[in-house]
Amino acid sequence: MPPQPAAPDRGRPDPVEALARLRAGNARFIANTSPPGGGSQPFAVVVGCIDARVPVETVFGQGAGAICVVRSAGHVLDRAVTGSVEFAVTELRVPLVVVLGHDDCRAVAAAYEAVRTGRRPAGARQFLIDQITPAIPAAASAGHSLDKATRDHIRRTVAALRQAAYLREAFTARRIDVVGGLYRLESRRVEMV
Repeated sequence: MPPQPAAPDRGRPDPVEALARLRAGNARFIANTSPPGGGSQPFAVVVGCIDARVPVETVFGQGAGAICVVRSAGHVLDRAVTGSVEFAVTELRVPLVVVLGHDDCRAVAAAYEAVRTGRRPAGARQFLIDQITPAIPAAASAGHSLDKATRDHIRRTVAALRQAAYLREAFTARRIDVVGGLYRLESRRVEMV
């Protein structure tokens, strides 16, 4: 007998409503209005960059408790990041996963430079660069930019999360959605990717 979809959780938003809440919160942030009070159950998990210029709850106009935030340089996935997202989805029943990149990302810029020069950094930073460089074609490629590399890296991260073992079933059953966003530092706007 195939597994039955989980019963809807009354009071919990579906993925569409969760995304609408984040977008409305970003509009409040742009308008400089204060966030609502904290909630007791998160409705989204955001995988973002460690860059301090991107305060996730503030960017989405949400109070404490509304969003689970998982950060790594350049929003790179590893077992801990993916496991944290899986935990939020399976244990906390969060219906929305957002991969949030941003312009002027120094991790993406470092990967872009590594492709251009053929030189990789030392230490554990190599892992970060290796995870980002597939989004960057050969350095001589015409028409490619840091912005395009950032968008491509966001799309690759979204695709990887949609295929993660414990997320794929929930995504296929439409119990969750996994989307990408690009935060613009100057305008403070999140563009969906």
